[in-house]
Amino acid sequence: MFRLLLTLTIWAGHSLTCLSASLTIALTGDIMMGTTYPTPRLPRGDGKYLFRDTRDILRQADLAVGNLEGTLCDKGETRKEGKANNYAFRTPTSYAWWLKDAGYDFVSMANNHSFDFGIEGVISTEHALRQQGIAFAGIAGRSETAVVMRQGVRIGLCALGHNSYTVSHLDLKKVGKLLKQLRQQCDIIIVSFHGGAEGTAQSHVPNGMEGFLGERRGALRQLAHYCIDHGADVVYGHGPHVVRGIEVYKGRFIAYSLGNFCTPFGISLQGVSGYAPIVTVTIDHKGRFQKGRIYSFIQSYGAGPRKQDGKRFLVAHQMKALSETDFPHSDAWIDLRGNIGLIRYTRRSLTTI
Repeated sequence: MFRLLLTLTIWAGHSLTCLSASLTIALTGDIMMGTTYPTPRLPRGDGKYLFRDTRDILRQADLAVGNLEGTLCDKGETRKEGKANNYAFRTPTSYAWWLKDAGYDFVSMANNHSFDFGIEGVISTEHALRQQGIAFAGIAGRSETAVVMRQGVRIGLCALGHNSYTVSHLDLKKVGKLLKQLRQQCDIIIVSFHGGAEGTAQSHVPNGMEGFLGERRGALRQLAHYCIDHGADVVYGHGPHVVRGIEVYKGRFIAYSLGNFCTPFGISLQGVSGYAPIVTVTIDHKGRFQKGRIYSFIQSYGAGPRKQDGKRFLVAHQMKALSETDFPHSDAWIDLRGNIGLIRYTRRSLTTI
């Protein structure tokens, strides 16, 4: 938790703040709690039990963030009708309460399902989130950034996608401009991105541009490093529907994909597609990574993320293996229980902290 040592109010109404200690952020992947389109597929208890195993972790963080895959709306017809390889998600607006109750403070809308029900669905989603006090970002020209205050600390967030209606991560010039604006206003910057090829064969992060169904889905190593080079402190991704590795780059944390977190219907949950981690990241007052942890949860059809006997560290093991293979030069290590720490190099030795 951030603890403020000193806050001086100045004439412009802003604060000059000296900070100590740390800030903990809980990161998750895709959230689609259920859909009423084309026929109702909703969880037991109308959503009451979705986050029962994860609520405590999300609530204890200073900030909990994820990706809202789909819309929060109660009516309307999809614009995707009749198109191949398309799914449309329409979650009841009342389910915004379950996001709040779960502990979420911010969700990304920069994904390929935010416009499943057109601009009416976007407006409905924004209204439902505002009613619960949940911040959001990601739709170009509407909600490109958000700012959240925590104990006097101004945290800027932006969400990037690959669709025409999102703040596109394919346009690095635009991304750089947003980050510059946030850096002028905020103490800490967090970037969410939706990108990468989809499917169980896409667990590794390739070099260069990724594609899926004829779409350019981003050069994600380049994107993540660009964001940190231009002021971001934490970068987290989603979109492939599987988990990927993590990296600490220039002292800042990157998670390349956090997979499916709470997607009980409409998305395959077989094998690694059902891996649903929470990654907590502790940073100092300058955004530098201090430590983290991977909490391993598994999904099955009709339920949210669950603890499973005998699989307490299964997701952490997967992310550890992917991280070591894909990012051998990262400054982070992961142990078999999912703890993440920093590697410190010296001239004579390598030590971990």
